[in-house]
Amino acid sequence: MLATLHHGTTRKFVLRKQPPGTLLPSAHQVDREYRVMKALGATDVPVPRMRALCVDREVIGVIFYVMDFIEGRVFADAQLPGFTRDQRAAVYDDLNATLARLHKVDVGAIGLSDYGRPGGYFERQIGRWIKQYRGAQTEDIPAMERLIEYLPAHIPADDGAVTIAHGDYRLQNTMYHPTEPRLVAVLDWELSTLGHPLADIAYNGLMWEFETGGTFGCLKGVDHRALGVPTQEEYVAAYLRRVGRARVTDWNFYLGFALFRLASIAQGVYRRVLDGNAASVIASHNRTPGMAEQAWAIIERGPCEIGA
Repeated sequence: MLATLHHGTTRKFVLRKQPPGTLLPSAHQVDREYRVMKALGATDVPVPRMRALCVDREVIGVIFYVMDFIEGRVFADAQLPGFTRDQRAAVYDDLNATLARLHKVDVGAIGLSDYGRPGGYFERQIGRWIKQYRGAQTEDIPAMERLIEYLPAHIPADDGAVTIAHGDYRLQNTMYHPTEPRLVAVLDWELSTLGHPLADIAYNGLMWEFETGGTFGCLKGVDHRALGVPTQEEYVAAYLRRVGRARVTDWNFYLGFALFRLASIAQGVYRRVLDGNAASVIASHNRTPGMAEQAWAIIERGPCEIGA
């Protein structure tokens, strides 16, 4: 959207709103998205400048907010074709460093100490996404049933870590400088809350689990050294060094949980398509069974540790 300011200049802004139709509980909370980005504007985590939030549905029918338009690039292909090895390395290094900076933000200092409940994050999240899945379920998916039984019974011991958890941190939800391999904005915060940092890095790590398709990113089976892209283990190890965490155990649990959560989200999107509340080529078939089967295959790899 364009706006003419009082001194005659024209500026670009972005209006972000909820989708139409009936939404699943806690879905598309753009008011929370506005709040977290406005608070992070005072930190070294790059976010657009927030301008206004409207919670009055009488205005356009849904809750919306307005933010500054940022010039930049969003990368649809995680393999970054046309980039040099050094440029790819820089893109992934800044993606990693930005997540580490987010997880080091003092939530109390920016007024977000009540943005979520501390502790018990995975227990709550697993319960939430089981409930979301059940609310949108359209068929019997055996792999989802196995995950629903396994995950709550195998949650790693809570180490007490609490940070802002983006909830959807991946390459396609960031924006880079128009010409430089430098991250200029983290976007799509609607799933953010206070949570455990390992949930974000595991979700981010799913790029290395996909070979083809989708909008998440596909780095499985590529020649990482030739591309200049880190392996999953190298990427996670760099993050651990940046946040001062010695190691992560039960890595495959966190990956499996991340993909289970993504499968539950996909089920909700698919249900909205069936109900006529969404139009999406990607969501025109149910991707949940394949995601659930892959998540269960990750769990079946057994224990895995990354770090010193």
